[in-house]
Parts: sequence; structure tokens; C-alpha cells
Amino acid sequence: MRLSVEERRQELLRAAVEQIEARGVAAVRISDVASALGVSNALVLYHFSTKEKLVAAAFAFAAEDDLARLRGLLGRRTTALRRLRAAVRWYAPTGQAKGWRLWVEGWAAALREPALRKVARDLDRQWKAALSEVIAEGVTAGEFRCPDPAGTALRLTALLDGLAVQLTAYGGTVSRARAQQWVDEALARELGLPRE
Repeated sequence: MRLSVEERRQELLRAAVEQIEARGVAAVRISDVASALGVSNALVLYHFSTKEKLVAAAFAFAAEDDLARLRGLLGRRTTALRRLRAAVRWYAPTGQAKGWRLWVEGWAAALREPALRKVARDLDRQWKAALSEVIAEGVTAGEFRCPDPAGTALRLTALLDGLAVQLTAYGGTVSRARAQQWVDEALARELGLPRE
């Protein structure tokens, strides 16, 4: 069966994400992606022209999946607090979010790759904006207090990203239970909620 251009492109991006997760950004090669799918290097280069473009597109592809999941959690018909807790618990490195290894790799590579830096920055802005919006909704609805939703979103994501590095890159320096406790405490503190 012959794939459409878009179907082939998505297949290549999925394979690239898998290869990056397995090998790391620096070590992954065009030939690794091609080999994983049993296609030629030329086909991969036809769609992406360079490894750098392939890697940036792969991260954007992975980011879209994560953002879609976030939008789904925040779009539920329930209180802002429940939506926010669900999103934070899913995003936390102790939750069900996949790919923390991919994102830690991406952050490191973004220091040297402008296209990847743009993808990472755009994803970060969208996450913060989405969390800030649901926090503002909760304030408006009187569910909790928060004088600075954008600042709270920044602090929460910084904590989650830092914990992801601790759990993913350093392994064992912080237990998953302790990290989840810190996340819950930070959320309660930021929103002026009693501790559970």
C-alpha cells in the first residue's frame, strides 16, 4: 500500500521520535530513521533535507501530541481546580506523560540548534499559557486565590521540568513519591488551598 505524502511524513516523524528517545539527539542519524522503517536515506532527506530539520520536526510532532493531551485535560467539563490538578499530575514526571527523556534530550540540543530551540520555546509558551488560563478561570469562579496566574504557571512548570531532570537524567536522587508530594504541595501553596 502506498502512503500519501502526509502519511509518510508522519511515519518518518514517529520513527525519528523513537530513534531520538533510543539513541539521543547527538547520536541519531538519518540512516537510523530510514533503517527503522526499511526505507532509503534519500526518502528521509526528500521530506526533511537535513538531520537538523528532521529533529526539529520530530520534536514539534511530539509536542503536538502532548499539547493535544493537555487541551483534552483542560477542556473537560469540571471545575478549574480539577482540570488543573489533572493536567499538572499528568505533566509531572511522576505521571503518565511519556517522553521526558525526549524532552531532556531536546533541551540540551536546543542550546546548539536554533530550530529546535524555537520548537522548545513555543511548546513551553503554550504550556504556560494553557495553565495560566485555567488558573485565571479558577480565580474568576472563586475556586481559589491566585494574584498572578502567569507567574504561578511559570513556577509550576519550572518545578515540573526540574523534577523531570532529577528523575530522568539523575535517577534516584528524588523518589517518585517525594516528587509527587512536592508537586501537590506547590500547587496548594500557589493557589492558597489547604493541604490534602
